[in-house]
Amino acid sequence: MSRYFRPNIASMAGYVPGEQPGDEKLAKLNTNENPYPPSPGVLAALREATNQSLRLYPEPLSDSLRNIAAEVYGVRLENILAGNGSDEILSIILRCFVGRGDRVAFPVPTYSLYDTLVKVQDGELVCVDYPADFAIPPELHSANAAVTFLCNPNSPSGTLVSLTEIERLARAVFGVLVVDEAYIDFAEDPGSSAICLIQSTPNLIVLRTFSKSFSLAGLRIGLAFAPAELIAGMMKVKDSYNLNHLSLVAATAALQDLSWMQQNVRRIQQTRRQLVDGLVKLGFYVYPSHANFVMAQRKGQEQKALYQALRERKIYVRYFDTPELRDSLRITVGTPEDVERLLQEIGAIQKDSVNPF
Repeated sequence: MSRYFRPNIASMAGYVPGEQPGDEKLAKLNTNENPYPPSPGVLAALREATNQSLRLYPEPLSDSLRNIAAEVYGVRLENILAGNGSDEILSIILRCFVGRGDRVAFPVPTYSLYDTLVKVQDGELVCVDYPADFAIPPELHSANAAVTFLCNPNSPSGTLVSLTEIERLARAVFGVLVVDEAYIDFAEDPGSSAICLIQSTPNLIVLRTFSKSFSLAGLRIGLAFAPAELIAGMMKVKDSYNLNHLSLVAATAALQDLSWMQQNVRRIQQTRRQLVDGLVKLGFYVYPSHANFVMAQRKGQEQKALYQALRERKIYVRYFDTPELRDSLRITVGTPEDVERLLQEIGAIQKDSVNPF
């Protein structure tokens, strides 16, 4: 491989070489995938679409998906851009608004791909430390950045900031504010999304994904919601056929069966409570999570040994080898059986360990 290029390790961090997804002994709680299948309507639509029409190019503007998304989310067609996952939309945003030396600000720790994409654009990173409660850092308002990112709920903490705080931040920042809502469907309050602010906030872009709540991570589908002027500019930057035909079919069918997604979200919320209660009993502090994962912390105690011990038992959780997160593990909310097994194994590991983790 050329010395000028390297794999995007940030986005591959949950990938474990050599493991087969069908391994029944594996509890994969490290990449925030949904443990439940997509809607039967999605699977039926995909089977029907697998025919000779695949020889044709897909819709260049994803209008069928954008039309139903506009209806579901209460906006207009011109307020929506569809992408090959929200990661592609993040790349489009930076190509639109960031040139060499332009500042891009976000609070940390957060989604690591932001850092990678800013470097690709030769932008200047402005990383502002989150306070202990993961509220919006006051310094973020005055970073003078062309783009400000806010992951809400945040990853890896799972914490959520209010719409009032988001609106205040949008009015204070210099450039555009991008609110990444990959996990918002798992929030306890269904009215937590910032999409309702795009009509009154001219510099706001809100991102959504079908990877998490809709169980479609393998098809790579994302949406951006923003004022029409911003969407029109982003449309000029995107690739001609950026979303394939089957992904369009799947996403459209998913939005036509919201009740299936919402049922799975309720199941995950219930299991999240089970996971939090169990971790607290095992001595962890668990940040209040509005996502399909939790961050479990033992203040000042490195958790790498526990991460490795769980991995030996084919239970994969996420460990971040950074100074601010070494005392924490991010754990995806799996099935109730996955969670029960995880809690039992942690208890057994702690009991057998001379030096408890």
